[in-house]
Amino acid sequence: MPALNEISPLNLMRLIGTPQCPVIVDVSTDDDFDENPTLIPTAIRDPHTQIAALAASLAGKEVVITCHKGLKLSHGSAALLRTNAIDAQVLSGGNVAWTTAGLPRVPVAQIPGSLWVTRHRPKIDRIACPWLIRRFVDPNATFLFVPPSTVADVADRFNATAFDIEDCDWTHDGTDCTFDMMVKRFALRHPALDTLATIVRAADTDRHALAPQAAGLLAISVGLSRMYRDDTAQLEAGMLIYDALYRWARDGQDEGHNWPAGRKE
Repeated sequence: MPALNEISPLNLMRLIGTPQCPVIVDVSTDDDFDENPTLIPTAIRDPHTQIAALAASLAGKEVVITCHKGLKLSHGSAALLRTNAIDAQVLSGGNVAWTTAGLPRVPVAQIPGSLWVTRHRPKIDRIACPWLIRRFVDPNATFLFVPPSTVADVADRFNATAFDIEDCDWTHDGTDCTFDMMVKRFALRHPALDTLATIVRAADTDRHALAPQAAGLLAISVGLSRMYRDDTAQLEAGMLIYDALYRWARDGQDEGHNWPAGRKE
């Protein structure tokens, strides 16, 4: 059972993927990190010796500190943050406990920069992928939407990562859509994300028989694109759609609806 000012791996995992996710800071030593160069989803690395300098950027935010085993480095760092009036907890058992629980860890080598670029007028994959990145990889990621013919050049000139276009590193692979590829490459295997990936793939590749929710996602996505002329504003609105789908996939699939209330047939 987690002690005072600690949060368990399972409880933290329930926050990851939602707008309520705290800032996760990994203060493990370089030696421990080099043995397993992965991060808890959305985590940033910062040495414990620099944690006080990080305090200003964490003002007003909830924070979870983790290290190898969740002991001295984590508790000392969290205590320092609390002296700066920051709500800081420690991941109980640290990265060892997280891994033992079978929870996903993102390979750092797979994380490019924070700037991404894709085709303008997004529909499904080009909203779902930014949602996945912001909710599970890099909360501060920025997405550029440009004419299709300029994506590769914009990626080159602005040092951005192109996605969901042909002949780039982050795109469809066979029957899998770009969202599928990101789930795999970021090692985000989780039952809720697997369910969501099936829905996105079905809607994005016109194979609605794969998931009954696909037709609805397509309709909502097309409608959303007609509501917004600005792609960035559309992305912000679309984040809510995938927040809702993720919560349904995670813990709402057993709930139905009928009339009159309570009717079972």
